[in-house]
Amino acid sequence: MNARDKQIATDLAYKIIRDVSRAIRPYVGKPESGEKIKMGADGTPTSLIDVIAEERIINILKNAPVLSYIISEEVGELKLGKGTQKNIVLTQELRRTDLDEEDTPKFIFLIDPVDGTNNAIKEIPAFGISIAIANVEQGRLSTLNDVELAFISSFANGNFFEAEKGKGCLLNNEEVHPSDVINISDMTLGGFTKSGTSQASKLVDNARRMRVLGSVVLELSYVASGRYDAFLDLRGSRIIDIAASKLILEEAGCIITNKYGQKLNNILSIYEKTIVVAANNKIMHKQIIDILNDNQTDFIGKVGVISRIDQKRPILFAAKVIDYLLTNGREVTIEKQLAKKLTELKENPNLENIIGKIKENYPEISHLLEDINMNIDFKQLAEPIKDFDCDMALILGGDGTLLRAQSRMKPEIPIFGINMGTVGFLTEIEAKDTFESLDEILKGNYYKEKRTRLVVSHENNMFTAMNEVVIMTDKPAKMLHFEIKVDGEIIEEVRADGLIVSTPSGSTAYSMSAGGPIVDPKVAGFVIIPICPYKLGVRPFVVSDNSEITVKLLKKGKSAVFVMDGQINEEADYEEEIKFKKADKDAYFIRTSTKYFYEKVKDKLKEGGINSKPRCDDE
Repeated sequence: MNARDKQIATDLAYKIIRDVSRAIRPYVGKPESGEKIKMGADGTPTSLIDVIAEERIINILKNAPVLSYIISEEVGELKLGKGTQKNIVLTQELRRTDLDEEDTPKFIFLIDPVDGTNNAIKEIPAFGISIAIANVEQGRLSTLNDVELAFISSFANGNFFEAEKGKGCLLNNEEVHPSDVINISDMTLGGFTKSGTSQASKLVDNARRMRVLGSVVLELSYVASGRYDAFLDLRGSRIIDIAASKLILEEAGCIITNKYGQKLNNILSIYEKTIVVAANNKIMHKQIIDILNDNQTDFIGKVGVISRIDQKRPILFAAKVIDYLLTNGREVTIEKQLAKKLTELKENPNLENIIGKIKENYPEISHLLEDINMNIDFKQLAEPIKDFDCDMALILGGDGTLLRAQSRMKPEIPIFGINMGTVGFLTEIEAKDTFESLDEILKGNYYKEKRTRLVVSHENNMFTAMNEVVIMTDKPAKMLHFEIKVDGEIIEEVRADGLIVSTPSGSTAYSMSAGGPIVDPKVAGFVIIPICPYKLGVRPFVVSDNSEITVKLLKKGKSAVFVMDGQINEEADYEEEIKFKKADKDAYFIRTSTKYFYEKVKDKLKEGGINSKPRCDDE
């Protein structure tokens, strides 16, 4: 957006704010202003005062000399300008390549015409308008990072915030700065929490004071101006509510992220929402993030290293990682089998040729394999996985390696997975990003993500699984007959090739291939999926993870094998029961990536997760 375009956009924003202020003034404090006219495009009811404001905005942009896109809570997404008005889907419109320059809009306006509608209706002085303006980059989706101008006006007291990307933030034409409070106990906190959120309750209990004014737009701007020290919305704010506030906060020097401390870069769309955590400075923000995530960000002093050992590439990469950790003053322990393989490679006279061939076949990590230090007594660092007592387990391999390691370790040890396998859905990063990520982790810039595990009981034996348990016949092409109970109630009797009981983590593995749903890891549930059932009406079940699931074999003379995470096999016979419950202790993953779960689903599963690169002969 050049200077001329910025001036055009700014002039339009000023006119919108003036006209909307005048238009709604007669309706403030009038009960009839709250009359519900329709449902807005975002799925929330639209009041009369909202319609008045939005009609004025549409009229201004429709008659503007330039074309613009608009996202607004009532009308949704429109293309306006030069006397025209057209309904659009912005994500589709931005992908178009058939528009010439004259038909291509210059701006994307994200507008909340009256934020704090209920306050306006009851004449409570906390309501205003928010306008964010993003540049249009035709051929790709626009995100929050594309917002270049932001304006927020409080209709009740006339306070006016504005910001230009890279130019700072102004309040009533004067530069604005946040407070310098750094202690939670001195904090003034604004925001919306969710009932039953113990972490948020702890945060509120520790704050000096809590404010809930009912206007996300204004309350976020109060962090920028020092009226608040922090603000959070754990319900999830709409993008149109935070687009302008985000730029204003960042230009004022504040921090605004999601619950896990990740920067916000959501797609600009009427449907997008995100949890918001904003604070006056990095110190305050980190304290809030730590509390919201159960204070799980701890100092990493001792690291356990585990690797797949059927290929030389991950083994050699493990040597590089071990040397990095030792050089950075961390205590290291190594899985015994890995230590043995490293020692064998260390003594291999053909080591340089092996490294050279791996570098040739994997150019993306070739620079990371320079100067590998093999002059380490790997055996001295060796220990059985079950005896690991460390702050983090670093695992090099795919999901199989990770599941094998997790099943043998103490569950409270958090896992950081580096993908050197095929899919690596459970792993956090690709190998090329290893040392940048480790730098951040050792600085404490990470968070821990909880994942539910299963406890499996059978004939006085107990096992655990993090992904799934698969029950199937030990004779190929033979069906089994199951009775399935949930909390003692029979929900199905089914003849099938097998049965899967999956956690949300396992929903993207065998469960998905067998027709089960993909389940967000935050969902507190288990999935029961019959494999190739004989009865047409049988479908997968999703049940609460507080339930006990019981599977009983009904066919006399037929036994079954049940397999935990593809690692442990056990047998069950006729009329024996297999019980499944949520484990008392969750598994923990160390996360640094800004990828959300659904992004990972699209990335990892779009081509079936298969790496087309052939395996090297030396591996």
